[in-house]
Formats: sequence, C-alpha cells, structure tokens
Amino acid sequence: MLPNTGKLAGRTLFVTGASRGIGKAIALKAAQDGASVVLAAKTAKPHPKLPGTIYSVAQEVEAAGGRALPCIVDVRDEQQVISAVESAVKSFGGIDILVNNASAISLTGTLETPMKVVDLMMHVNFRGTYLVSKICIPYLKKSQSPHILNLSPPINLNPLWFKSNCAYTISKYGMSFCVLGMAEEFRNTINVNALWPKTGIHTAAMDMLGGDGIAVQCRKTEIVADAAYAILSRPSGFSGNFLIDEDVLREEGISDFSSYAVSPGHPLLPDFFLDDVEGMQNLAVIGDTSGQGSTQTKETGDAGKQKVDDESSEPVAKTFKAIQSFVTEEAVQNTRGLYQFELTGSHPGTWFLDLKNGAGSTGCGSAPSSPDVHMFLSSEDFVKMFTGHLKPTMAFMTGKLKIKGDMGLALKLEKLMGNMRPKL
Repeated sequence: MLPNTGKLAGRTLFVTGASRGIGKAIALKAAQDGASVVLAAKTAKPHPKLPGTIYSVAQEVEAAGGRALPCIVDVRDEQQVISAVESAVKSFGGIDILVNNASAISLTGTLETPMKVVDLMMHVNFRGTYLVSKICIPYLKKSQSPHILNLSPPINLNPLWFKSNCAYTISKYGMSFCVLGMAEEFRNTINVNALWPKTGIHTAAMDMLGGDGIAVQCRKTEIVADAAYAILSRPSGFSGNFLIDEDVLREEGISDFSSYAVSPGHPLLPDFFLDDVEGMQNLAVIGDTSGQGSTQTKETGDAGKQKVDDESSEPVAKTFKAIQSFVTEEAVQNTRGLYQFELTGSHPGTWFLDLKNGAGSTGCGSAPSSPDVHMFLSSEDFVKMFTGHLKPTMAFMTGKLKIKGDMGLALKLEKLMGNMRPKL
C-alpha cells in the first residue's frame, strides 16, 4: 500500500460518485492527510442492495482525519452541481481538486440498449464530467495546486472495444476526450489527467455485472485510490496523461501488489480498453471446483436433438463427450444452472449443458426446459474456450462470447471449466 505523505493536507477535494466504491476510497485516502472532501453523490438514503450513503461516508471521512461536506448531487442536474460547488467554497474556502468518478454502465450491444440507457450513460459519463468540470474550473484556477482527475480509460480506437458495448465505450471516451481537450486548454494552469485500472476492481457495480464469485478476480478499490493520491500529489505541469493504476504505483516504488488483491494469488480479471490484456500472465480463469465420474448424454425424442457423438458436429461433439465425465451430481449441486449454447461457424448448432437437474446431462438441441444462461459464440471459439486455448473472460471482453441470462451462473460454469481444462 502507498503510504500517505501529507501532501493533500489542507486541500479541498470535490469527488463525484463518492458514496461508495472508488470515489469513497479516494475520499478516505485524502482524508488521512487531513483534507476536506465534498462528497457529491445521489445516495442520501440507504439502498436495499447497495452499501453506503453520502452521510455514512462523511462519518468515515471525519473518522479518518478529514473534514466532510455531504451534498446530494445528480451530475446531470446543473443547478444541483452549482449549489454543491457554492456550498463547498462557502464551507472550505475554495476547491483544489476535482475527481470525476460518477459513471453509468451497460455492457450491451446496439440493438439491446434502450435509448433511455444510452442517454443515461451519455449524460452521466460525458455530460456530467463536462458540467462538473465547467462549474469547478473558475475555483480551481484560484488554487495553488489545482487538479482534475477523471476515472476514464486511455483513448483506444481498436474496434473490439466498441463492437459489444458501443454506447458505453463512447460515453467513457467522452470523459477521456474531456481530459485531452481540457489539459491543453488549461495547460500550465490546471493539471488534468485520467486514471484507469489495469484489472477489475471490486465494487458494487462489479458485483451486479459479474454476480457472486467475481470478487476473487478483482483488486480492492484501494489500488485506484493510492494511484489517484500519487497523481494528485504531483506538481504543476503534470497534465494530459492517461494513466494506469499499476503503472503509477510502480513509479512510486511499489512492486508487490498482493495486498491490493481481494484474494491474493488468484488470477485477476483484466479491465476493458487495454489491448495488452491478452499478454497478461494472470488472466482470470476461476477454478477449483471438482467433479469426476461419468454420466450418459441425455437423449430425447425431439427431432431437433442428436446424439453427442454425431460425426456431423465434430469437434464440438468430441468436446461435449469430454465434458460428460465432469457432469456429476456434485457438479449439479455446486452449480444449479441450465446452459444453452448457440454456435455459429464451421459446426453451427444448439447444444445444452444441464447442471441443474438430477445427475446432470448434456445434449445436442434445445435445453429440456428454459435455460438460465444463453451463450452465443462460434463453434471454433467454443472448443478453444473449453480446451483452455481461449479464456472465457477474454472471449466475453472482446465480443467473441455473448451471454444472456444469469451472469452469476455463467461464472459458476467458468469454475467447472477451470477444472476440466487439464483433461480436455
């Protein structure tokens, strides 16, 4: 962990999305220096599924040694932003640092993304960042060490980051373009930078996206907070940079990142928008679920179903034959999911894997009842995925694998796959 140096003592931070997750972690890190923190977020009342409110975080900030001003702020509402900024100036005398952390996410394709969701992401991610920056800049200009830090990715025009979640990518890049433009517009006046994680970060949003079991693939929010602290401690002139949390901390002399992991030693989920993730040595493949023995393939009377050893479906059929030996009552008890695979490519077809009923079964054709998870991919990628030549995480991130249904159950299947690979 990066130690505090006191460089943010006496500074005032305005942090959006500060009621939980990365925003909260950055607020608490600054508070340890004795900084004043404006907690700008929408959550004023406890949420039944999400932890934290601006008031509970305010208590934690003050307990950590800082001063807190909780403000109810929807970054889409100009008047709320103006009121919060004016309150901050009145309470603390000015604003030194703006952290644009508030964000909305929907990892859905063009046809699956309703326009109200597109509008939400554009208005929160791009417009909200632009608006809050615009209102804060006149006060930042009066600071001795002004900073704007956007939690947004490096600008990467590789089409693979657009094809599966176009609207989200554009909205996040809107935040990044704010860095590009404002860093130049306010060069030698305000430091404007972007920060992005190298790996998945365990937050409430990640839990909703990945379901139970995702946490072990992630790092804690503290790694982003420490990297933000290092950036915000740098002198005037450090501006226009698109930074990755791990790289920043390596420059600070940190080489052991195990303390940041939720589950030290477990492979990590790479984050989006970083082309070099395919070269990472610790791409996440959750594994450690045992299941041995054998069961017979389920055959039905439906005309559309075929035996697994149907030669016309090779090599998919061979893969399913190998999978059968892992379909046991224990695997069913550990998983409780019914999966249907819609395959394209050289060996198109519909297959199912039943890890929900009885002793489990596999088959060619539609699942015996409504599946919990639909997976869409090519037959070539299906075989690669189950034999360990294509990591499911990477397949999903790059759009080779599309999933509809219970993401938590999709992750449970990944656990079983991790145990299968050495024997497939």
